[in-house]
Amino acid sequence: MDISALPRFPLATLPTPLDELPRLSEELGVRVLMKRDDLTGFALGGNKARKLEFIVADALEKHADVLVTSGGVQSNHTRMTAAAARKAGMDATLVLFGSPPSRVNGNLLLEEILDVEIVYSGSMDRNETERVAARVGEELRGQGRRPYHIPAGGYSVRGCIAYILAVGELLEQLKAQSIQPDAIVITTGSCGTHAGILAGIKFFADALGDGNLPVHGVTVSRSIEEGRARITQLVQDTGQFIERDLTLHESDIIIHGDYLGPGYASITPEARLAIQRVARLEGIFLDPVYTGKAMAGMIDLVQRGVLAPGATVVFWHTGGTPGIFGYPEQVVG
Repeated sequence: MDISALPRFPLATLPTPLDELPRLSEELGVRVLMKRDDLTGFALGGNKARKLEFIVADALEKHADVLVTSGGVQSNHTRMTAAAARKAGMDATLVLFGSPPSRVNGNLLLEEILDVEIVYSGSMDRNETERVAARVGEELRGQGRRPYHIPAGGYSVRGCIAYILAVGELLEQLKAQSIQPDAIVITTGSCGTHAGILAGIKFFADALGDGNLPVHGVTVSRSIEEGRARITQLVQDTGQFIERDLTLHESDIIIHGDYLGPGYASITPEARLAIQRVARLEGIFLDPVYTGKAMAGMIDLVQRGVLAPGATVVFWHTGGTPGIFGYPEQVVG
């Protein structure tokens, strides 16, 4: 299958830049490059734009008229799904964790501006929230609507394919600059992006020479065991769909669980410091839920020698900038 020929609904501004971070590199003693998927452009950017190009195209082919998905109150995925639905001429129903917050800000504010339906699950459990989303879809179908369900975070085969292509994009940029990276560091949340990058490394193994480019995921929401299972399953499903052998070995899936803190959407002191450090050294903003924790993880991996002195590391910035405005006291506290 020619995956680049799959139907797409244009959303993202591509390719996203691959930036040098010279001041951070000097402080850490490794060469840090940043893949700027915070600059995908659409609806204030983020990695979900790549995934939604394929997902929305599939929804349109199936004649859907409403996108249904779930996430946290400050979910980047729900914000971008709502905006993509509007651009495609569809409605969106977002099922969010818990109860309505006391303040409307950050991603939630943007969703209110988009005037999409927001349902609160009454639970902070992601599995229960997904069950509520499924019930909402059935209710919409009973009303004569044509809902298209998107798993939280865009965790799907089509979302995975988007990141296979993103790896191809990155490899072209590295080749053009004669850069041989030693590792990639990413946020591991719903696991779709992590799975897509690993699938991309398998897909483009010939371009990598020995095909060995470690991908270090920093989990921000799930246990290491659950993350491994989800990544394995999605890469397997994607390989079957595109009829390619993308088999992962156990050693391919590297997830670090030491940087989660109290849990999802709970900022850690290390993440706060990482956000401030990158902003003050490089003028780049990270967010408290996802990329701040991933950067804190990367810094610690360097300090502990897991990422060796002098290594070249690609930090994949998955976006999330609007989320900063949902946690002002925590980010500058």
